[in-house]
Amino acid sequence: MKLAAQYNKATLIITLIVLCSTAFVYYGAINYIVNKQLDHDLTEEVEEIADYIKLNQHLPAELDFEGDQTSFIKTDQKIAGMIFYDMPYHKNHGNKTESGRAVKTIVTLKGVNYVAIVAQSKEASENLTQLIICITVLLTAVLLLILALTNRYIFGGLWKPFYHVLAQLKAFNVADSDAISPNTTNIDEFKELNDAVTAMSARVKTDYENLKTFTENASHEMLTPIAVITSKLDTLIQDEKLKAEQFAQINDIYAATNKLSRLNQSLLLLVKIENDLINDTADFNLKNIILEKEHQLQELAQNKGIELIHILEDKEITANKYLIEILINNLFNNAIKHSEANGKLYIRLTTRELIFQNTGESALNGDEIFERFKKGHNSDGTGLGLTIAKNICNQHGYHLSYHFKAPYHTFKITF
Repeated sequence: MKLAAQYNKATLIITLIVLCSTAFVYYGAINYIVNKQLDHDLTEEVEEIADYIKLNQHLPAELDFEGDQTSFIKTDQKIAGMIFYDMPYHKNHGNKTESGRAVKTIVTLKGVNYVAIVAQSKEASENLTQLIICITVLLTAVLLLILALTNRYIFGGLWKPFYHVLAQLKAFNVADSDAISPNTTNIDEFKELNDAVTAMSARVKTDYENLKTFTENASHEMLTPIAVITSKLDTLIQDEKLKAEQFAQINDIYAATNKLSRLNQSLLLLVKIENDLINDTADFNLKNIILEKEHQLQELAQNKGIELIHILEDKEITANKYLIEILINNLFNNAIKHSEANGKLYIRLTTRELIFQNTGESALNGDEIFERFKKGHNSDGTGLGLTIAKNICNQHGYHLSYHFKAPYHTFKITF
């Protein structure tokens, strides 16, 4: 869930909780105010009754005071002050009952005490209370709607600088010449983010260029001494005066030099692939590449007695032809080198996948096989062939996987 949506959700939930919690207090406060107002009106009614008795020297008739219900009961008890309470209010002589408010007090006429009860209907007050509550609920709903719209559109606009920086980070490529451009904003936090991201991208590009230059220079400088060593070794090998032991030692040095040369080339190629420095593409048929590589490696397979069996369909792809040739070559070499003698190598190509299967004894570690310098105990390779193959597949959006089901090792490329 996005931060803005999470913030909106939290804001609305907290607002609803606060409103529901205060609703009871709000209702109690309104009810208290209404009762106080009714009690004030009833107090005035009692005072008018006392003035009426004092002036006319008799009790007023019931319902004489503006529709309020009054009753007088002769009593010997004494009640100090006035007592207010809620009671049912019978309207129109009992035909309709509604809630009411009443006051009870003692009035004296000619030395005789009477309990005077004055009741008023609360219908008008309750209607007013309900109207206030309805208006409040409506205003609350409008408030929540405005809050949601404000969070969605106004606050959403405030987050535009962040999404601008995020989009540039997603599209950032260290090999591109384009730098991250800061977005104009008045928000301090986003200004700091812009400055930090811009500075970070500049440092990354500088480090990348330095590393790229170092790698290219180091690889290039290594080629000259390796070529010199190889040339000298070629000259020494041709010397007929060499003893058998010397010849064997020179052959070992020659093999190590060739391995060093292959390692240098592989590391340089891997750096170029990982940094997307080889990105030109063309349309071609993958079947033709496989047949070409099969023809080139036919003799190597025959030397181990490996039977090559292929089932190839036409598969047109758009990719870097140079890298695809390296990919097929690495998979071919890997299958032939690690296949048991007199085994079989199956190659299947469909429109959806390419599969290399070679016979072998035990399964390899599928979690480590594509890592750098991971190779078998008896392998004389550089340990980078499958790593390069995996990176080429990743660059082109293919998926390279490995699994073992006796007696076959299977490498599968899913397009």
